[in-house]
Parts: sequence; structure tokens; C-alpha cells
Amino acid sequence: MSNVLVIAEHLHGKFPKTTLVGVTAAKTLAEKTGGKAIAAVLGKDVDALAAELATYGVDVIAVDGAPFEHYLADAHTAAVADIVQQKGIGSVVATATAVGKDLLPRLAARLNAAMVSDISGIVDADTFVRPMWAGNLFATVKTEGSPRVISVRGTAFEPAAKGGAGSVEKASVSAGDGKTTFVEFAETKSDRPVLTEASIVCSGGRGLKNGENFTTYLEPLCDALGAAMGASRAAVDAGFVPNDLQVGQTGKVVAPSLYIAVGISGAIQHLAGMKDSKVIVAINKDEEAPIFQVADYGLVADLFKAVPELTEEVKKLKAS
Repeated sequence: MSNVLVIAEHLHGKFPKTTLVGVTAAKTLAEKTGGKAIAAVLGKDVDALAAELATYGVDVIAVDGAPFEHYLADAHTAAVADIVQQKGIGSVVATATAVGKDLLPRLAARLNAAMVSDISGIVDADTFVRPMWAGNLFATVKTEGSPRVISVRGTAFEPAAKGGAGSVEKASVSAGDGKTTFVEFAETKSDRPVLTEASIVCSGGRGLKNGENFTTYLEPLCDALGAAMGASRAAVDAGFVPNDLQVGQTGKVVAPSLYIAVGISGAIQHLAGMKDSKVIVAINKDEEAPIFQVADYGLVADLFKAVPELTEEVKKLKAS
């Protein structure tokens, strides 16, 4: 029997969908190990968050204090390592977000533990499936020893649903050496849905030609659909849009109900970040573009004509 600890990220007093994906993965792994799923929530004044997390059917360890008000790698690594050692945790799980990717390798090094990154499936207590080569291959990886550290692909599991009542326990843990201090959190704010949370995503590529065309053509479509806006790496590298909009192997991984790719050729690095979407629509004037191989619906057309027409049709449907 081995308990599983999931690190619960939160922002502005809420748990993002990625955290709930991690909770599902931890519960799934706990069933394989015969142990319990335990969630750790770190921050300042986290009582309400801890109580909410317990309603997802996991026991909660709350770490409350000023050193944890903002994410700092050293403080969080020291705290989670303490919890693992105090509670005899067999596996540590977190979603492969920016924080997860920063924290987990440090934690694995601190614990001298095996680590498996970006898993998409759990075979048994110590065997996992992870994508390779932009998702074109899947490796089955077996770990040895305990504890083990695991990051979970943000689209691999369904978000956890509320049900059950776990316990809440406050823990006293190390906050590291205190040599790192928080300076600023530069957050991109938008009225549109968060890219990794949205049920509809409209992404633009190099075919849009410049950043002004993202504003002129893609933004109105996003607003008409209530969609988040994304971009290919080519568009980001060209400076059309900021890199926090990048979808792909080196960007964000999304799996919305509807993904609309506008002027995106469909390189494997981009497909790795969106091919799990429920419905994929592609608009591209090149009928040989690889994106059409994964698209459920494809429109071979000039995007500068097709996108405004689509936007107007959406507006008409909403108005009726």
C-alpha cells in the first residue's frame, strides 16, 4: 500500500482545470497502489481552498504561511519534500504546467527519486505511458524505488468532480533557506477564456501574415464564439502575438470541445498540443497542408475571406 500526494495549484482563490486533472490522476494511481490520494495545498490563508479541495474526495494537507503566498521554487520544494518524508508518500503527482515543470524535477533531485514526465496513462503502481516524438510514439516506462515523482499531461485525464468529504490537516514544514524572494507576478489579463480552460479555441498561424491580422480577423471570431485565442509557434516566433498564446509541443497543450486552426499548416509540433481536441476545424488555402489529416472539418479557402464570413454567420446564429 502506497499513498499518492498531488500538488494542488491555485490562482486567485480558485483551482484551475489542470489541478483537477492532477487530482483524477492521483486518485487513479492510488487505486493501483492500494493507498489513498492526498492533496497538498500551499499558500497564505488557504483554509477555504483546503476545505473546497476536500470535497473532491481527497484528504488534504494544508501548508499555510507567508513564505508560500506566491510560488517560489525553493520554498515549495522544501515544503513538499518535508510532507513526503513525514507522511511516507510513495508517489508525488502534479500536472505538467509551468509550475509543475519547474517544481517536480527539483523535488525529484531533492528526494533522489525516479521521475516520469508528462504521462498520459497509468498501467499499474509503477508503470506509466508517456508520449514521445510529438505524440507520434508512446513509451511505456517502469520506475524503480520509492518515492517516485510524476508529471501528468494536462489533457490526459478528465477533471475531478466533487463527491466525498476528505479530512483537512495543517502541516508544519520547512520553507527552505529564504534566499529567494518574490518580486512580481506579471500576469497577462484578458476578457477571453483562459487558453487551457476554454471549451473553444481559435488559433492562428503564419498564414495570418502579421499581428494586425490577428486583431482584424481572428479576434472577432474568438469574441463571436466566446473562444480563447491561440497561435502556432511560427506565429509566435514571427512576433505576431505573445508566446503565452502558443499551442504545441513547446507551448500549451489543449483539448477543447472545438479547435479552429486558421492559417496553420499543421507541423507535428503544433499537432502535439491540440490533436486531442474533440472536434478540429481547419481553414487553409493549401489543400495539401498536414492539418487536414487530423481535421474533422476542413475548408480549403482564403482565410481573409472565409474567416470574416464565418464570424458574421456565427453572429447571425447567436442573434437569432
